[in-house]
Amino acid sequence: MSFIPKDIEDYCIQHSTQPSELAKELMNFTRAGVHGSHMLIGEMEGSVLKFLIKLADVKKIIELGTYTGYSALIMAEALPEDGKIITIDLNPETSKIAQSFWDKSPHGKKIQLILKPGLEALATLSGEFDFFFIDADKNNYSNYLDWALKHLSKKGIIVVDNTLWYGKVLTAGLDKQTDSIREHNEKVLNLEGYTKTLLPIRDGMYLIQKG
Repeated sequence: MSFIPKDIEDYCIQHSTQPSELAKELMNFTRAGVHGSHMLIGEMEGSVLKFLIKLADVKKIIELGTYTGYSALIMAEALPEDGKIITIDLNPETSKIAQSFWDKSPHGKKIQLILKPGLEALATLSGEFDFFFIDADKNNYSNYLDWALKHLSKKGIIVVDNTLWYGKVLTAGLDKQTDSIREHNEKVLNLEGYTKTLLPIRDGMYLIQKG
């Protein structure tokens, strides 16, 4: 889903830093034959993630929702050599695909996969993190946000994907997932002491930062 006309989005992608050849290979592999390929983030969103990671001098990332590992690879490529990303998912099949591509990359060593449900995996972690990318089960968005807020470093950034949910967030009561995302969005809106912006990129990117 994208709220930007395709020709405009394509122009923006062409004039942005391009993903690596391996990332492109993974993207094409996923789109060609992996079930649920609509869950793959697009090149425009990947470009924004890379930009934010570089801009904020990020070193430690948590990603909720790995899928076939494209976003994890993109973010790992933007990290410094001593950077680390912990990515969490519960699908062993798609995670196996992800690992096979990470193993081909010099940046794959920065990625640690935890194969558990999101909240269960987070319960095993502690400390502060510079960047969160939330793109897992929508009904737990508010719970993931609560955890991220408690573990966000001083200048840290939270990015939450799919926060426009095909435009369905405009209407309450459509289904549980839509209402869960609406609840999350209202929670972010009412946060005090944070700067936030909801962008109509891809299916909606909500950016949150302290201060």
